[in-house]
Amino acid sequence: APVAAEGAMVLCRGGRMTLGTDDRSEAYDNERPQHEIDLAPFRIDVTPVTNAAFLRFVEDGGYDDRALWSEAGWTWRQQSGAAAPKHWERGTSGWTVRTMDRVEVLDPLRPVCHVSHHEAEAYARAAGKRLPTEQEWEVAATWNPATGRPQRYPWGDERPTRALANVDQLGFGTAQIGAYTRNVSPIGCYGMIGDVWEWTSSDFAGYPGYETFPYPEYSETFFGNEYKVLRGGSWATAADVARTTFRNWDYPIRRQTFSGFRCARDA
Repeated sequence: APVAAEGAMVLCRGGRMTLGTDDRSEAYDNERPQHEIDLAPFRIDVTPVTNAAFLRFVEDGGYDDRALWSEAGWTWRQQSGAAAPKHWERGTSGWTVRTMDRVEVLDPLRPVCHVSHHEAEAYARAAGKRLPTEQEWEVAATWNPATGRPQRYPWGDERPTRALANVDQLGFGTAQIGAYTRNVSPIGCYGMIGDVWEWTSSDFAGYPGYETFPYPEYSETFFGNEYKVLRGGSWATAADVARTTFRNWDYPIRRQTFSGFRCARDA
């Protein structure tokens, strides 16, 4: 069952926050170094946006409302002809979705998957919200107000397992919201590890004090405004990579990745 009403948000009070990591045993260069930022208060969705919520955006004409799309997003919308998430199909008996080799009735309680940054941004605007920055995302996933420090994962410091989050390619698809009862961050955000990569509004760039390792083509070559950052890992992500500090990046037009999103709003 859902852990919160659709579109419910939780408050993060902001302040001086710690991001990133100094780990050199498995973290990539773009996750380093650990550093502090001043973060303004914000609200963020308790859960990723679901199929049910995104379907309302589709059926309310969101793909045809120019006011909801950025200039680049509208250009992509016109050129691609997209009218729903990738792999969705409208049939005589309703909507279906293909996951790997299976075609199933669209499950309203699963996170929407295979949407581009442009689609996520348009949905957020229609909802009167926005996409979170990657800094807001990481704080929402890890910051523990009770201890005044970040945790390694939403549930604590224990590494991800199949019992904690939908990772490691074992589910062959997303799970319903609420399926992993411990996958909740200290401030109350569900599912920030696993199921879908979550788009943020942030361009891919190095952290303050960033040092290239082992060579520029690993991360540095991709820094700039061409790529948007995704966080959290998906059902197909190896558990060792599904870290709250891990930074994925892709072109905002990409839909073939297992990508979804949640929304944020200024507090």
